[in-house]
Amino acid sequence: MAESSETVVPPTSAQLDAARKFVKAHGKPSRAVVENIGRAGARVVLVGADGALGDVVVPSVATGEALVEAVEDLEAATWDAETVQATKIGAEHRRKMARR
Repeated sequence: MAESSETVVPPTSAQLDAARKFVKAHGKPSRAVVENIGRAGARVVLVGADGALGDVVVPSVATGEALVEAVEDLEAATWDAETVQATKIGAEHRRKMARR
């Protein structure tokens, strides 16, 4: 298998600010799950200490991982039982997703 020569595009200041604001608003530590979404890049799903959900879209999985590393009190996570159980999906979020 050939090695990947992907150049890591660093997260933008707007992407970093969005993640930092989420952590500040929803508690420490917050969790981040980086998901590949194909050509569009990657989605960094944020799960606050209070169970709130948020996200930041970045150009690649590597950029998402760099974002997680750069934001204090944001921990890399997977969709394991502990992370899933930490989420609290409220009525407002359900309405927002229903409109999509």
